[in-house]
Amino acid sequence: MNIQVEDIRIRAILATYRKRVPVTEGYVEVKDEGTWKQICDKHWTMKNSRVVCGMFGFPSERKYNTNVYKMFASRRKQHYWAYSMDCSGNEAHISSCKLGNHLTGTGKNSSCDNGMPAVVSCVPGRAFAPSSHSGFRKAFRQEQPLVRLKGGANTGEGRVEVLKNGEWGTVCDDNWNLVSASVVCRELGFGSAKEAITGARLGQGMGPIHLNEIDCTGFEKSVTDCKFNTESQGCNHEEDAAVRCNVPAMGFQNQLRLSGGRNPYEGRVEVLAERNGTLRWGTVCSHNWGTVEAMVVCRQLGLGFASHAFQETWYWHGDVSADDVVMSGVKCSGTEMSLSHCRHDGAHVSCPRGGGRFGAGVSCSETAPDLVLNAELVEQTAYLEDRPMFLLQCALEENCLASSAHNTSLTSGYRRLLRFSSQIHNNGQSDFRPKNGRHAWVWHDCHRHYHSMEVFTHYDLLNLNGTKVAEGHKASFCLEDTECEADVQKQYECANFGEQGITVGCWDVYRHDIDCQWIDITDVPPGDYLFQVVINPNYEVAESDYSNNVMKCQSRYDGQRIWMYNCHIGGSFSDETEQKFDHFRGLTNNNVSAR
Repeated sequence: MNIQVEDIRIRAILATYRKRVPVTEGYVEVKDEGTWKQICDKHWTMKNSRVVCGMFGFPSERKYNTNVYKMFASRRKQHYWAYSMDCSGNEAHISSCKLGNHLTGTGKNSSCDNGMPAVVSCVPGRAFAPSSHSGFRKAFRQEQPLVRLKGGANTGEGRVEVLKNGEWGTVCDDNWNLVSASVVCRELGFGSAKEAITGARLGQGMGPIHLNEIDCTGFEKSVTDCKFNTESQGCNHEEDAAVRCNVPAMGFQNQLRLSGGRNPYEGRVEVLAERNGTLRWGTVCSHNWGTVEAMVVCRQLGLGFASHAFQETWYWHGDVSADDVVMSGVKCSGTEMSLSHCRHDGAHVSCPRGGGRFGAGVSCSETAPDLVLNAELVEQTAYLEDRPMFLLQCALEENCLASSAHNTSLTSGYRRLLRFSSQIHNNGQSDFRPKNGRHAWVWHDCHRHYHSMEVFTHYDLLNLNGTKVAEGHKASFCLEDTECEADVQKQYECANFGEQGITVGCWDVYRHDIDCQWIDITDVPPGDYLFQVVINPNYEVAESDYSNNVMKCQSRYDGQRIWMYNCHIGGSFSDETEQKFDHFRGLTNNNVSAR
């Protein structure tokens, strides 16, 4: 018979652990008939501890000082649960363990002769290592892991991706279960798996499908040590496996609230901050507040992804007593678990606009789109064209040419254009919609339709140390469903002032033969270069994953012909391979960032 209890907890007993967040050591207690009871340690094993630690978000268990607990137990009367547990150690939850021996004792009070309450001591993952005052250590850079989670809204969830031969790939969901999912979670420094997710429910991946029919015992150090089938015939990205892991309770969600919204998913952001020795609620300065910061807020509250970031919130009546700005200069990288871990001004708050109606706001959503450019198609379609100036009047007016084009003869001059096709897929879980409403769309004469996003992509040619050599340009787009997967209906089209967007499972194609789908390389000398496309570069629209918005190719130009090779999406190779590929790191566009 399996264990069934109303609830379970780790209760910190020693003073040192009571102050810490998260709680990593203490009595294991189960709630039975409305009362918390201890468990007799007579039949308690490290395997049981491993399961309990996993449930609370910790990858492993450790030994502890029994003498202190013996002393403590001798002073108090305990209420013991009538049973013990018998876990094999690879269960994801104690409800999967078998019920152990029944204790002796009468009525409601079971006794634990010569024993004491069972204690667990858990080892937290590095990201959750407790420190006594703030309960958290700042972000750190891990060694290159073999596994990662992508596309998840919350910490410890996402599509499982594995590194093999320097390239990241997905896992097929055949036989995907909690035991294998727990190996992934523990390997990444989380606890056991809460859920093993099938059917690409956290978005489809790109690239190869590395593993299939994974079969783990539950004790492997890495999912790559499990038995699996490398043949993934019959698998496609619609079967990408994902996971939700148990993560430690850090209490971050209590340090923040959304106020005044029409529903719990939106509102003015209010944070709990210490001012003159007392904790009080206040607003966040909205200067430079954007999607990346909003993502951190939504994650911290467990509300999924951000859908919008607001710099004015006068239409949401927050708590008047919390109008004062208590946090300013917030700039996040996007991976933080709490807004307080982002860079900010600390106690020296500076916010000329003030809080209140200008407090930062967010709206959150459980799903988000994820745009990815088809790198292969860029490689296949790139070519050079010498185009006469008299055919480029429209493009000149729309700033699609280098500035030297203004001095080129209209009758006899020409421009050398590097042309290519863009095919942009939405691999996420919700449609990609432009931020601007129709009233703000701009008519483009060259294309004869409205563009809903003025800066949708950056096209650049860079030399090998990362400096722009061609002026490139910022392309505006009309967003529509050009084609879709077999079972998906097109919803968006540019013609006749139609609705714009890209549906999940569809793609938008800007063909190589339309105006502005190029980089003007007339002034570029022969040589080796990097060609780079960045989609949604200003993070204007929220996405579940921005790391795959960059596409890079190596290119060689001999003055007459151009070769494109090794085209790939950002984040598709290991760090090592990526560093060999380009001599510089971390560049997504070499404008000085205004953010």
